[in-house]
Amino acid sequence: MAKHRGYKTAVATMRGRDPAHYGGAERAADHFNRNDQTLAVCVDDYLDTMKVLNRTECAQKSWRGQLAPFLQWTDERDLIVPEQITRSILESYQRHLYHYRKANGKPLSINTQRDRLGCVKSLFAWLCRKRRLEANPASELDLPKPEKRLPEEALSRSEVESILSAPDITDPLGIRDRAIMELFYSTAVRRAEMARLSISDLNIEKRILWVRKGKGNKDRVVPVGSRALLWVEKYLNDVRPLLVPSVDEHALFLSGYGHPFKPDALGHLVTKYIRSADIGRTKGGCHLFRHTCATHLLEGGADIRYIQQLLGHESLETTAIYTAVNITELQAVHGRCHPAEKASNSKEEGVSS
Repeated sequence: MAKHRGYKTAVATMRGRDPAHYGGAERAADHFNRNDQTLAVCVDDYLDTMKVLNRTECAQKSWRGQLAPFLQWTDERDLIVPEQITRSILESYQRHLYHYRKANGKPLSINTQRDRLGCVKSLFAWLCRKRRLEANPASELDLPKPEKRLPEEALSRSEVESILSAPDITDPLGIRDRAIMELFYSTAVRRAEMARLSISDLNIEKRILWVRKGKGNKDRVVPVGSRALLWVEKYLNDVRPLLVPSVDEHALFLSGYGHPFKPDALGHLVTKYIRSADIGRTKGGCHLFRHTCATHLLEGGADIRYIQQLLGHESLETTAIYTAVNITELQAVHGRCHPAEKASNSKEEGVSS
């Protein structure tokens, strides 16, 4: 496990940086042509419309990220304005996504390809509705068939405890990090939801957490377990006063800069502890705790409708993925009912006698 720098060293180093180099800072502006009604200007207008329609910040960020590769691809080919885009050009872009290889040599997942193409289709449909284009070149663009893949295997109970024990709780930042991960495991909130939490969102007396502006801009209330509450209270009493820059800062969890965490920074923090716990996991972050919480509740007998409410899923079908990965009951049924298993059990009884 890498040596922890500790509160004094880490905070002093972080607060000595130029704000432009803070962790999780916004990326630099792109170089796309924004003269007149270029594609980049159209994308900006499209995203502004999404704000007016009260789409979430996460959704807007996602759409911008999905459309940026398209703008890069068209810019490299001097395709600057929407009128230059035809169906054959979009099909070429689709083939480009299929053959594209990331820095690690792996292709884009089918779902990533679908997301990028879906955003392009939405953009051109919007341009037609706004009468900026007479015909929609993306209207008949066929998307790849979606993949239905199971999420990564949930952590075992012992693995969870190993990760939660990884922070150095003799140091203030270790207490903060333990509190963050305990709350992730207890409530299954998303990392963007955790980053938005304010002190007033936690009601310690009632043991509940208000999750504001979750996916789809929806609020929900979730229970908080007693162990998670103990760690969060310890953080609030002993650590947050050391980090908070002024009484005007109301975020629940603060970074060494004294600012609210960015979602990406929370992801890096949790991933660091998963790797340092030495449990054989090299991947996984905040969502792994969310997935693990739901899986453990299901294994403990919780009704899937309550798990749906906890996770903030609009559709029960989305939550049902956890029934697919809960293999325990299926193994029990398989052992009771499969003819080969029955025969094997009989032989084992004969051998043992």
